[in-house]
Amino acid sequence: MPTYKRFRVSKDQTVSYQIENFEKPQPKENEVLLSINYSSVNYKDALATRDNTGVLRYYPITPGIDLAGTVLVSNHPDFEVGDTVIANGFDIGVAHDGGFSQLAVIPGEWLVHLPKNLSEKDAMIFGTAGFTAALAVDALKKHGLNSDSRVLVTGATGGVGSFAIHFLKELGIKNIIALSRKETKIDELKKLGASEVLQPQSFLPEKARPLSKQLFDFVIDSVGGDLLSQLIPFVGYGGSLALCGNAAGIKLNTTVLPFILRSVNLLGIDSVNVPLEKRLPVWEELGSWQVPETLTINTTTLEKLPDVAESLLAGTHVGRTIVELNTPSV
Repeated sequence: MPTYKRFRVSKDQTVSYQIENFEKPQPKENEVLLSINYSSVNYKDALATRDNTGVLRYYPITPGIDLAGTVLVSNHPDFEVGDTVIANGFDIGVAHDGGFSQLAVIPGEWLVHLPKNLSEKDAMIFGTAGFTAALAVDALKKHGLNSDSRVLVTGATGGVGSFAIHFLKELGIKNIIALSRKETKIDELKKLGASEVLQPQSFLPEKARPLSKQLFDFVIDSVGGDLLSQLIPFVGYGGSLALCGNAAGIKLNTTVLPFILRSVNLLGIDSVNVPLEKRLPVWEELGSWQVPETLTINTTTLEKLPDVAESLLAGTHVGRTIVELNTPSV
């Protein structure tokens, strides 16, 4: 009987990981067995390789919150053998074996058919990062985003930030301000669509004030923590911040003044539990925008995942990294 490979995270006294061989699993009722062709590496996947991060619900487990593949066996009425599907969110890669594997059994209610205008590889280049950025942009559109809006994007060289800049450019937004500490990436961010690149120290005061000059109409923030706290006072009247990450921490230290004197809105962006009826339209929208030509795209294997995780956690990772799974015949 042939065996297949997966990246496995275990915990005894400390967290460890290894490439593990396993035999073909059998799907239960309403489950689907997939041959995974591509996955992608996200910040949450990197956290899954470290101890005490709260990402994984049990051990051992296979991380990978994104996956794209082909149906091998279906016990779900919505899918047939040979269908190409994608999945992200729900419990995938955190409480259910995920995409860092050549084969996976996934509940059918977590899957969507791959849109005709999107390839598996491009779907995973977008992955949860692109999916989240699309949700954030859509939320700002519902709160008044237009071509003249001044939009700040934090974590601009990361996956969510890079896609947010690209999507805003595709919508015709003229004032896209990228926030990044990486001086070497200024030209790349401008090619991506940023009209201006700011470093935090160039305008953020040493001591934050409850209200500051109204520099931005909207913010897409994937960083959180102290940086987000410092940015809220700079949002203009009626503006909104779409919050979709916590790379710098989960605490938010602010006052009520921006909200009661400037009518500022905090918009929470969740990509995990988005209802299925909303997921397919978002993926179709991603296909219509296409992957930006200037985006740095890296390809890796299961064996090299620890190095990618290390760069993500160290803040040195740029662009998107996808995992190619070379699954043998089943």
